[in-house]
Amino acid sequence: MILYQAMLSESGTAIVEPKLKRVRKTSPRYRVLLHNDPVNTMDYVVDALRQVVPQLSEQDALKVMLEAHNNGVGLVIVCDLEPAEFYSESLKAKGLTSTIEKES
Repeated sequence: MILYQAMLSESGTAIVEPKLKRVRKTSPRYRVLLHNDPVNTMDYVVDALRQVVPQLSEQDALKVMLEAHNNGVGLVIVCDLEPAEFYSESLKAKGLTSTIEKES
C-alpha cells in the first residue's frame, strides 16, 4: 500500500512524497471437523486422530472423539488450508468422516 505524505518545503511550497506502508494479511484459517462414527471403535478413532495429527495428545484426541460422539461433530484442529486438507483426507483414508470449513 502506498500512502502519500505532504510536507512543506522551506520556501512554503507543498512537497508530496510517497510513503510505503507494508500491510500483512493473515491467511484464512480452516477448521478440521470429525463427524460421529457409529462403525469404528472409540479406541480406533482416538488412535487414528493421534496418527494423523501428531500434535494431539491422547487426552485431546479423546476429547475430540467424545465431542463428535456426543454432538455429532468434533473440532480436530484449526490451521491453514493445505494442512487442513491433508488432515481431513488422512482421516478419511482411515475410514473416518471428516470435513473442513473456513473459520469465521
